Amino acid sequence: MFTSRLTLLWLLALPVCVFTAFFLMPLGVVLISSLSTQDGQFTFAQYGRILMDGYHWQVIGVTFRLAILSTLICVVLGYPLAWYLVRIVKWRNWRRTCVILLILPLFTSNIVRSFGWMVLLGRTGLVNDALLGAGLIDRPVRFLGTETGILIGLVYILLPFTVLTIGNALARVEPALEEASRDLGAGAARTFFSVTFPLTMHGVMAGGIIVFSMAISAYVTPALLSGGKVTVLAMLAFQQYSTVFDFNYGGALSITLLVFTMALIGFSSWLARLGAQDMKGN
Repeated sequence: MFTSRLTLLWLLALPVCVFTAFFLMPLGVVLISSLSTQDGQFTFAQYGRILMDGYHWQVIGVTFRLAILSTLICVVLGYPLAWYLVRIVKWRNWRRTCVILLILPLFTSNIVRSFGWMVLLGRTGLVNDALLGAGLIDRPVRFLGTETGILIGLVYILLPFTVLTIGNALARVEPALEEASRDLGAGAARTFFSVTFPLTMHGVMAGGIIVFSMAISAYVTPALLSGGKVTVLAMLAFQQYSTVFDFNYGGALSITLLVFTMALIGFSSWLARLGAQDMKGN
């Protein structure tokens, strides 16, 4: 018994040390820096500077608006695509091809993909040319330097994560449960909302949390597609570290982003659990 416990402790020691060294310690350094002045004195002044200034709330609003919209759009687009791959595609080779095409962009740097969207979304880019050719617009639309352009880039980059997580959840749903619902007189829509969707809610939540976490901390895509005209919190923190060299203020921005993110994720998870319980109850 003692030997098995000692072996277990040794097995846990390495991951705990890695987690402490590469996650907890850097986070602790940032937290201490955010609560200190340049002279090393303890202070909450950096947080007061953030929370009492309207500009910072505007940046926080833009950051969370882009992250929430990216998450919602990815879930709305990702669920039908996951349904197509799991439930509709019967030919295994075609399903594999679709999955490869879906994850292939993930092997490319975000910088390269963002530069690609800069070309596509330009005034003479493919998107404007297509819209002009279809007669949907009379003159080129300005995408770059706007929240719309950033949103398009974020959705393109993050959509595969929702498709994969929702598809995995759909694959685990037993078809017999849906067949039983239809045999009891439920239509396709009621079967989906009463049986299928609640059983895949964990996949939707997992994909949404992944997308939201990556979107809210994204720097490269907003920085390139905004052209400096739209600022998110990650860009503001990076400027403090790389240009101004105000590590205390940059640390406070980073911790503020982390706290707001965790609070919103926790709140949305609580709402999702309540919704899932109501669906199962009905």
